[in-house]
Amino acid sequence: MSEGSLKFIVGVGASLLLSACASMPQPCLPPAQTMATAEMFFGRKIGDRIGVSEAAFAQFTAREITPRFPDGLSVIDARGQWKDTERGTVVREPSKLVLITFKDDAQKRADLGAIAEAYKHQFKQQSVMTSIKTACVGF
Repeated sequence: MSEGSLKFIVGVGASLLLSACASMPQPCLPPAQTMATAEMFFGRKIGDRIGVSEAAFAQFTAREITPRFPDGLSVIDARGQWKDTERGTVVREPSKLVLITFKDDAQKRADLGAIAEAYKHQFKQQSVMTSIKTACVGF
């Protein structure tokens, strides 16, 4: 192997390592700490009508979400749309966006799944979109 080829290979390897480091999560600066944030989107239509009332969603939150995430959460009124795969149509509906920040672990992620399954079952929903991200969080 020539010296030029060796320099090329080393250069490419160094570039790959540097790009990999750039995409790694950066540590939080104190007093912030690394936590997970979940966004859960709950549609409120059942069929073509609003079937999940404010009271029903509040009861669902008290029974299914709060016990699993007692440290706190936020519920925001939203308007969403999604494609109904059964009917092939775009559905626009009022929604609830629930934001939860928590110390990440397998049980908490399973709890998010259990919440989504409970909502789908109770309110006959096709899906509950859940997004989880890592964040630096300070209180």
